[in-house]
Amino acid sequence: MAQWHRLIEAPPADVWSVLGDGELYARWVVGTHDTWERDDAWPAEGAELGYTVKIGPWTVEGRTISRLCEPEHRLELEAVNGLGSARIGFRTLRWGEGCLVLVDEHPLTGPATPLHNTALDALIRWRHRRMLARLERAVEEKTGTHEDPSRASV
Repeated sequence: MAQWHRLIEAPPADVWSVLGDGELYARWVVGTHDTWERDDAWPAEGAELGYTVKIGPWTVEGRTISRLCEPEHRLELEAVNGLGSARIGFRTLRWGEGCLVLVDEHPLTGPATPLHNTALDALIRWRHRRMLARLERAVEEKTGTHEDPSRASV
Protein backbone atom coordinates (compact mmCIF):
# COMPACT_ATOMS: atom_id res chain seq x y z
CA MET A 1 0.00 0.00 0.00
CA ALA A 2 1.45 3.39 -1.00
CA GLN A 3 1.22 5.94 1.80
CA TRP A 4 2.28 9.55 2.14
CA HIS A 5 1.52 12.53 4.37
CA ARG A 6 1.79 16.31 4.46
CA LEU A 7 1.37 18.89 7.18
CA ILE A 8 -0.80 21.71 5.89
CA GLU A 9 -0.82 24.98 7.83
CA ALA A 10 -4.60 25.23 7.93
CA PRO A 11 -7.30 23.77 10.19
CA PRO A 12 -8.92 20.47 9.14
CA ALA A 13 -12.15 22.32 8.24
CA ASP A 14 -10.27 24.32 5.59
CA VAL A 15 -8.64 21.19 4.17
CA TRP A 16 -11.99 19.43 4.15
CA SER A 17 -13.56 22.37 2.28
CA VAL A 18 -11.31 21.42 -0.66
CA LEU A 19 -11.51 17.62 -0.27
CA GLY A 20 -15.30 17.88 -0.21
CA ASP A 21 -15.61 20.24 -3.18
CA GLY A 22 -16.12 18.18 -6.35
CA GLU A 23 -15.48 21.22 -8.55
CA LEU A 24 -11.91 21.49 -7.17
CA TYR A 25 -11.01 17.82 -7.62
CA ALA A 26 -9.15 18.33 -10.92
CA ARG A 27 -7.26 21.25 -9.36
CA TRP A 28 -5.33 19.04 -6.95
CA VAL A 29 -5.59 15.41 -8.14
CA VAL A 30 -2.51 14.74 -10.26
CA GLY A 31 -3.34 13.41 -13.72
CA THR A 32 -6.96 14.56 -13.70
CA HIS A 33 -7.79 16.93 -16.55
CA ASP A 34 -11.44 17.65 -15.78
CA THR A 35 -14.14 16.60 -13.31
CA TRP A 36 -17.88 16.95 -12.95
CA GLU A 37 -20.34 15.94 -10.28
CA ARG A 38 -22.54 13.08 -11.38
CA ASP A 39 -25.03 13.98 -8.65
CA ASP A 40 -25.41 16.80 -6.11
CA ALA A 41 -24.40 14.81 -3.05
CA TRP A 42 -20.56 14.86 -3.21
CA PRO A 43 -18.79 13.75 -1.01
CA ALA A 44 -21.57 11.77 0.72
CA GLU A 45 -21.20 7.98 0.63
CA GLY A 46 -22.26 6.65 -2.77
CA ALA A 47 -21.90 10.03 -4.50
CA GLU A 48 -19.87 10.11 -7.73
CA LEU A 49 -17.61 12.43 -9.67
CA GLY A 50 -16.86 11.88 -13.33
CA TYR A 51 -13.32 12.64 -14.51
CA THR A 52 -11.09 12.66 -17.57
CA VAL A 53 -7.39 11.93 -17.77
CA LYS A 54 -5.48 13.05 -20.86
CA ILE A 55 -2.30 11.23 -21.85
CA GLY A 56 -0.96 12.68 -25.08
CA PRO A 57 -3.67 12.23 -27.72
CA TRP A 58 -5.65 9.78 -25.56
CA THR A 59 -8.44 10.62 -23.17
CA VAL A 60 -9.70 8.20 -20.54
CA GLU A 61 -12.94 8.80 -18.68
CA GLY A 62 -13.73 7.36 -15.30
CA ARG A 63 -15.65 7.94 -12.13
CA THR A 64 -14.75 8.32 -8.50
CA ILE A 65 -17.17 6.96 -5.93
CA SER A 66 -17.22 8.08 -2.31
CA ARG A 67 -17.21 4.89 -0.24
CA LEU A 68 -16.80 6.36 3.25
CA CYS A 69 -17.24 9.97 4.34
CA GLU A 70 -16.59 11.26 7.85
CA PRO A 71 -16.50 15.06 7.37
CA GLU A 72 -13.28 16.70 8.53
CA HIS A 73 -11.77 13.29 9.39
CA ARG A 74 -11.85 10.66 6.67
CA LEU A 75 -12.70 10.21 3.00
CA GLU A 76 -12.42 6.84 1.24
CA LEU A 77 -12.74 6.86 -2.54
CA GLU A 78 -12.82 4.28 -5.31
CA ALA A 79 -11.54 5.49 -8.69
CA VAL A 80 -12.91 3.37 -11.55
CA ASN A 81 -12.03 3.44 -15.25
CA GLY A 82 -11.85 0.98 -18.13
CA LEU A 83 -8.57 -0.44 -16.81
CA GLY A 84 -9.71 -1.27 -13.27
CA SER A 85 -10.18 0.45 -9.95
CA ALA A 86 -8.19 1.76 -7.01
CA ARG A 87 -8.92 2.67 -3.41
CA ILE A 88 -7.70 6.08 -2.26
CA GLY A 89 -8.07 6.96 1.41
CA PHE A 90 -7.60 10.35 3.06
CA ARG A 91 -7.40 11.06 6.79
CA THR A 92 -7.14 14.51 8.27
CA LEU A 93 -5.86 15.06 11.79
CA ARG A 94 -5.60 18.32 13.70
CA TRP A 95 -1.88 18.87 14.30
CA GLY A 96 -1.28 21.95 16.43
CA GLU A 97 -2.63 24.86 14.40
CA GLY A 98 -2.48 22.81 11.19
CA CYS A 99 -3.76 19.62 9.65
CA LEU A 100 -1.85 16.42 9.00
CA VAL A 101 -3.20 14.84 5.80
CA LEU A 102 -2.51 11.13 5.28
CA VAL A 103 -3.20 9.41 1.98
CA ASP A 104 -2.91 5.77 1.04
CA GLU A 105 -3.79 4.01 -2.18
CA HIS A 106 -3.80 0.58 -3.71
CA PRO A 107 -5.32 -1.09 -6.78
CA LEU A 108 -8.52 -3.07 -6.27
CA THR A 109 -9.18 -4.54 -9.73
CA GLY A 110 -7.54 -4.64 -13.14
CA PRO A 111 -4.06 -5.38 -14.47
CA ALA A 112 -2.25 -3.35 -11.78
CA THR A 113 -3.62 -5.58 -9.01
CA PRO A 114 -1.42 -8.66 -9.57
CA LEU A 115 1.53 -6.40 -10.48
CA HIS A 116 1.26 -4.35 -7.29
CA ASN A 117 4.71 -4.22 -5.69
CA THR A 118 7.15 -1.84 -4.02
CA ALA A 119 8.17 -0.29 -7.36
CA LEU A 120 4.53 0.59 -8.14
CA ASP A 121 4.16 1.93 -4.59
CA ALA A 122 7.16 4.21 -5.19
CA LEU A 123 5.47 5.68 -8.27
CA ILE A 124 2.22 6.16 -6.38
CA ARG A 125 4.06 7.87 -3.49
CA TRP A 126 5.70 10.24 -5.99
CA ARG A 127 2.20 11.09 -7.24
CA HIS A 128 0.99 11.54 -3.65
CA ARG A 129 3.76 14.05 -2.88
CA ARG A 130 2.69 16.15 -5.86
CA MET A 131 -1.01 15.68 -5.12
CA LEU A 132 -0.72 16.78 -1.47
CA ALA A 133 1.37 19.82 -2.45
CA ARG A 134 -1.37 20.76 -4.93
CA LEU A 135 -4.01 20.16 -2.25
CA GLU A 136 -2.15 22.56 0.04
CA ARG A 137 -2.06 25.24 -2.69
CA ALA A 138 -5.79 24.72 -3.36
CA VAL A 139 -6.53 25.16 0.37
CA GLU A 140 -4.41 28.34 0.47
CA GLU A 141 -6.14 29.73 -2.60
CA LYS A 142 -9.64 28.87 -1.38
CA THR A 143 -9.04 30.36 2.08
CA GLY A 144 -7.12 33.40 0.83
CA THR A 145 -3.88 32.50 2.60
CA HIS A 146 -1.93 31.89 -0.62
CA GLU A 147 0.87 34.38 -1.04
CA ASP A 148 1.15 35.69 -4.60
CA PRO A 149 4.91 35.73 -5.43
CA SER A 150 4.40 38.70 -7.78
CA ARG A 151 3.22 40.78 -4.81
CA ALA A 152 6.17 39.94 -2.56
CA SER A 153 8.03 42.97 -1.29
CA VAL A 154 11.65 43.44 -2.28
